[in-house]
Order: sequence, then structure tokens, then C-alpha cells
Amino acid sequence: MVDQVRPTDLDAWFAQDSAAAPVLLDVREPWELQTASVAPQGFALVAIPMNEIPARLAELDPAARVACLCHHGARSQRVAAFLSQNGFGDVANVAGGIDAWSASRDAGVPRY
Repeated sequence: MVDQVRPTDLDAWFAQDSAAAPVLLDVREPWELQTASVAPQGFALVAIPMNEIPARLAELDPAARVACLCHHGARSQRVAAFLSQNGFGDVANVAGGIDAWSASRDAGVPRY
């Protein structure tokens, strides 16, 4: 089961296990990152496009708390499920994606 976390609740979700490194995994394409990006605040930001996740899985720490982010939440949900099935214990999907992030957490992030 993958947690669904709203952007405004992400800090609290990361804080549930202060021993685990907090990672926001942005699975959008490079052009999307150039259009709108999140500034890391209290978490590491890792950008790996969804289709590259299987080949680059070793770049991620299974002991970290990983929240997955995409545009609206569908791609990140699939990546979060994949991570959960591959030994990652603390995984969440950022519900609503970067669009919700812009609407509810940081209006300075452009919407597209």
C-alpha cells in the first residue's frame, strides 16, 4: 500500500521517521523540470524520469523515505508502487503532483 500525501502534508510525512533520509523523487521528463520545479527544503530532490527508474534503481536508497512526484499524480503513483514492490519500505505518492504543489504549497511554482 502506497501512502497518498498532499503537498501541504509532505513535511509531516517525512518527519514520521526522522532517522530515514527524506527524498522527493521527481519522475517527470526533463522538459517538465525546466517548466516547473520544486525547491528542496528539508529533503533531497532526485529527478529520474519514470521510464528510467528500473535501470537507475540503484541510485535510490531503499532505507530512505521516498515521496514520488509527477504532474498530476498518475505516473508517480506507478513509480511508488514499483518502488514498494522492489524493497522500498517507506514510499508515498504526492497526491495531485506538482500541479497541486503549485496550488496549495508554493504558488511560485508555475502551472502547466
